Amino acid sequence: MTTITTLFTSESVTEGHPDKICDQISDAILDAALRQDKESRVAVECAVKNGLVFIFGELSTKGYIDFQSVARRVIRDIGYTRAKFGFDAETCGVISAISEQSTEIAQAVVEKKELGAGDQGMMFGFACTETPQFMPLPITLAHALAQKLAAVRKDGSFLELRPDGKTQVTVEYVNGIPERVHTVVVSAQHDSKISQTDLARKLQKLVLTPILGSLQDKKTIVHINPSGGFTKGGPQSDAGLTGRKIIVDTYGGYAPHGGGAFSGKDPSKVDRSGAYAARYIAKNIVAAGLARKCQIEVSYAIGLSEPISLLVETFGTSKLSAAKLEEIIRKHFPLKPGAIIKTLDLRKPIYEKTASYGHFGRHEFPWEKLDKVQELKKYVGKL
Repeated sequence: MTTITTLFTSESVTEGHPDKICDQISDAILDAALRQDKESRVAVECAVKNGLVFIFGELSTKGYIDFQSVARRVIRDIGYTRAKFGFDAETCGVISAISEQSTEIAQAVVEKKELGAGDQGMMFGFACTETPQFMPLPITLAHALAQKLAAVRKDGSFLELRPDGKTQVTVEYVNGIPERVHTVVVSAQHDSKISQTDLARKLQKLVLTPILGSLQDKKTIVHINPSGGFTKGGPQSDAGLTGRKIIVDTYGGYAPHGGGAFSGKDPSKVDRSGAYAARYIAKNIVAAGLARKCQIEVSYAIGLSEPISLLVETFGTSKLSAAKLEEIIRKHFPLKPGAIIKTLDLRKPIYEKTASYGHFGRHEFPWEKLDKVQELKKYVGKL
């Protein structure tokens, strides 16, 4: 058998990255609205640069949102608490420009017998057997490294770190099976007093080794702050915007993305709920043993409850036909927006946590549950 070696790379960013600051503020506002009114309609975005936060979009709710307090709390929790970090929760300016949801959209979505989709578009869900989380290994490792950067900064074991950072992991596959980490890149904002040598040594000990373990070997290429020092970060050095890390949010490029961002959108927006449903379907199919790899595409039109299309792709890893799998999905899974929201209980304030380190592969979210596995296993016997 011919050995085919390939490389695949995914990246993640820390919660202090400017784009992720914006995602977290947008989702924190969504959560604040849902706590007071579960029927809130939210499409809120955010931009940050230097000492300024700009919140804008549409929001219809019976509750009251103190945008300044929400934004400052998120920034404080991330760790931007001193002016020397280039961004400070207490002194930054917060400007908001919020209007109510368009009445035409509201009529199309709400004033019907069934909840209609809040927009048109296509969404993708994916699952595979590469990791216990049923996620691709490159993005799983990239997120874990980014989370570890934040953890050692916050627990005091690596006080020289600052909130901004990025990670990137290249995995070597042999005949489609992940074998080892080929290259890892970590760019970590840091105090100017620590040398790059000491920074690299501490990152290897406290971050890389605990996360990568035996996947990192003597041949693994490691780049720590390859551009040199990284003392200025966050909004001081880079503008941030909600929805600009959609590949980080999903599968790290391993599977397609429909294009719509998630953060700041209530679940009537199928950009979000449709993608969650597609992941829920794909994960249960793989966990039940119907396929080793599964990709779901579903599409919608604004105001309509029935999806326009459904496509199942298993990349030759299932003995069931795509038509049979589609039949199974339509029988066992929700596809209409209202049914998705009800099945996955999406009107709860759970979204701020999704805004960092990926929306998928984390057991605390309802679209990650495996409650359909036993029902689906009955089809395994028919393979």
